[in-house]
Amino acid sequence: MGVLLGAAAAEEARSLKVAIHGAGGKMGQAIVRLAANERAQVVGAIVSRGSSRIGRDVGELAGTGTIGVAMSDDTSAGLLGADVVIDFSRPEALPRLLHLAMRAKVAVVSGTTRLDATCERLLDEAAQHVPVLWSPNTSIGIHVLAEIAASAARRLGPGYDVEIVEVHHRAKVDAPSGTAVRLADAVRAARGEAGDAAAALSDVHGREGNVGPRKADELGIFAVRGGDVIGDHTVHLLGPGERLELTHRATSRDLFARGALRAAWHLHGKPPGRYTMADVIEG
Repeated sequence: MGVLLGAAAAEEARSLKVAIHGAGGKMGQAIVRLAANERAQVVGAIVSRGSSRIGRDVGELAGTGTIGVAMSDDTSAGLLGADVVIDFSRPEALPRLLHLAMRAKVAVVSGTTRLDATCERLLDEAAQHVPVLWSPNTSIGIHVLAEIAASAARRLGPGYDVEIVEVHHRAKVDAPSGTAVRLADAVRAARGEAGDAAAALSDVHGREGNVGPRKADELGIFAVRGGDVIGDHTVHLLGPGERLELTHRATSRDLFARGALRAAWHLHGKPPGRYTMADVIEG
């Protein structure tokens, strides 16, 4: 019996203790479902104040059965015992989380998008005290796509126009997606590194009427909404006589949860600082 208990304790010690901020959402539930497979133990489940899910077991909500962790709107309590907090919530909820994570010395992985200047500043401030990783998309494949798109834009040069098209479900409330913006930033940076005079690309989000020929400094970013599409992103590079279409399609939200858990493991034991998904991929 002692041997069995010792083995169980050793296994628990090897697991990553995770708190989830935004535990009642689709991403939070995906993380709960996948945590055990990624050697992670959910120790806190934080939801918004006034949520009807307060007090419910987060495992039951996620469909994995009771795990003994009740959802709570008490962020401080939710962080107790956690190594890392994974945040998929709302921009207005992030500042309080960052302040409390700094105080509790809990690393932060955040996939919350549409951050304002205050949130950006607080991410930098928190990174002086704990490891912090913020990304608008925690898919490993998307970050590989960004690298490929940047390389293609750099090597093909200014003679190739770049347009980005993203497709999401009808319930998505923001446009363009944070991922589309991330891809555009990667292309823009690559053009700048290549010394392209038109590197200061201007985003275009729609064309209608007699707009005239496409300008060399345009970068089109277009949002399509409908159905239950989880997320498709295509970078078009269009040149004389040929074009490249680089596409990533998400078929399950689980891929974002796996990426977030992989990022959480990457931060575990790291010194304070800002980290990226590129750091996670490189190991």
